[in-house]
Amino acid sequence: MTDASETELPRGVALAWGVAANPQRGPKREMSVERIVEAAVEIADADGLAAVSMAAVAARLGYTPMSLYRYVTAKDDLLLLMQEEATGLPSEEIRASGTWREGLHAVYREQVQRYLEHPWVLDVPITGSPTTPNSAAWMDAGLHALADTPLTHEERLSVMLLVTGHARWTGMVLAGYARVERERGVTDADITRTEDALYRQLITADAYPDLRAAIDAGVFLDESDPFAFNLERSLDGVAAYIAGVDKGRRADRAPWTGMDDADIADDKKFREARKAVRQAEKALRDARRIERQVAREARERRARQRPEK
Repeated sequence: MTDASETELPRGVALAWGVAANPQRGPKREMSVERIVEAAVEIADADGLAAVSMAAVAARLGYTPMSLYRYVTAKDDLLLLMQEEATGLPSEEIRASGTWREGLHAVYREQVQRYLEHPWVLDVPITGSPTTPNSAAWMDAGLHALADTPLTHEERLSVMLLVTGHARWTGMVLAGYARVERERGVTDADITRTEDALYRQLITADAYPDLRAAIDAGVFLDESDPFAFNLERSLDGVAAYIAGVDKGRRADRAPWTGMDDADIADDKKFREARKAVRQAEKALRDARRIERQVAREARERRARQRPEK
């Protein structure tokens, strides 16, 4: 098996991490990957993702498309870098949150806000988990919120995906409604009233009895946030699962004993061992954080020392 350190980074990923080789020819100073990405994001913000092309970005910057290809060799790489730029970094509020639930709420709120600011991100094709610095920072922030829970690393990642899934779906719906408001010059209340009127006109009690009952109850005029409700109920489930783990119940079995966790949770040595594992995991996370910081500083020093061509 090939060691991960020997894997050649895709060009877009290398650009995102700042470890790609600089172009040998072409415009200096006036052109950079950062300027290209900034111009592409401006086009997408104004006219949507479909308006972004290498030719359109080049025209915005006043260069030929071939000039861009010396910096960003493929449109897929440009899309990755645009998504990285629009995603940004999570705020310190997430790490400062008092409980795991508060931290995940912060992740959700901030990700929804990013989608509303750059709705075209939702149109970027999903080809896998983006291994870029900002995406890694979001994952790290979400996992940090769960670090003091008894969940395994796999379970924490699953919970993180649950929250980001909620954020993406909320972003899709809210961004869609925001686009309708802009294009039609209407308000959210206008849309709601129109939808309610259409439902009342088309949905009959004979054909759709339960839906009609909901309409008559004013469900489409209700001002509560259904997305917040969905997230809360999902986190209630996570909280219940965590409570079960604390009592020794887990979804799988303890393979080293063949017994359910409930059978050994009351054992003092087992509790002490589990606590030691959590402490060791925390120490490892802290060490890796320091390692990343040192590596980042080393890259910055090398970049400062590298002569311009």
